[in-house]
Amino acid sequence: MNRRRVFIVTVCESCLLLSARTFAQTAKAALIGVLSSRRPNNDPCLNSLRKGLIELGYVEGRTHVLELRSAEGAGESSMSDFASDLARRKVDVIVAFTNSAIVAARRATSTIPIVMATGTYPVELGIVGSLSHPGGNVTGLAVFTSGLFAKRLQLLTEAVPAMTRVTVLRKAGPVDELMVRDIEQAARQLGVQLDVAVVRSGEDLARAVSIAATRHAQGVLTTQGPLFAVNRREIAQSARKHRLPSVSGVGAAEGGALMFYGPSTWESCKRTATYVDKILRGARPADLPLEQPTTFELMIPA
Repeated sequence: MNRRRVFIVTVCESCLLLSARTFAQTAKAALIGVLSSRRPNNDPCLNSLRKGLIELGYVEGRTHVLELRSAEGAGESSMSDFASDLARRKVDVIVAFTNSAIVAARRATSTIPIVMATGTYPVELGIVGSLSHPGGNVTGLAVFTSGLFAKRLQLLTEAVPAMTRVTVLRKAGPVDELMVRDIEQAARQLGVQLDVAVVRSGEDLARAVSIAATRHAQGVLTTQGPLFAVNRREIAQSARKHRLPSVSGVGAAEGGALMFYGPSTWESCKRTATYVDKILRGARPADLPLEQPTTFELMIPA
């Protein structure tokens, strides 16, 4: 009798596994495309998205399948190819983690819903019509908007009251131009002179900080993006070497910078799961207002 019970349980468990696999291979399992600038095994945003989906009752492999595309090591220019590939596969929704991913996805498709995880100046860049009425096929989180970068400069000058000259490290491109515009406006009000240095890779960062020191900068501020997040420790170490207080993006304080101020990027990545859920249930991106952060963190190492 006991053997028969064990046999029945084993058969039932096998049936459940077979059912889950079969379900994942059918149209019932939603196909979610993910565009990232980091490899899946080193992507906190992806981990946060997965956590958000789990909390909403999704089971990867049964209710949905993630089609992951990473541009790390292949260059940001490859993002367009990955976005086009996801469009050809006719995924149900595309989650874009970075602005370059958002732009690439929008160019690749005007019909597949796109969810921004960390949207940056989405209205100014023409990605959406407005925060309350996005229109089109893009919605999600507007995380970095006007005012955030000006606030970072203000906090830097409050931490070092005698500061009159700051070097801003930025990438090339329209997004960084908008960030620098806000920083410049704040600098005029605070009486701070700015030197702006364009960096294109991690190898440029230490040299840019060294040049800032020779030009008598009293602090270093960066714009936002994967380049600065991935190299946050290198930026902080280079700044400390030249005795320059620095403020950078996600994880900057843990990396050794003077401070970090901003929203929790990983919480925003997690919140994208709610948009994915609504879209898979039939909501139109055009009708889903963009969400903005309500909580900002100020982190200063002890």
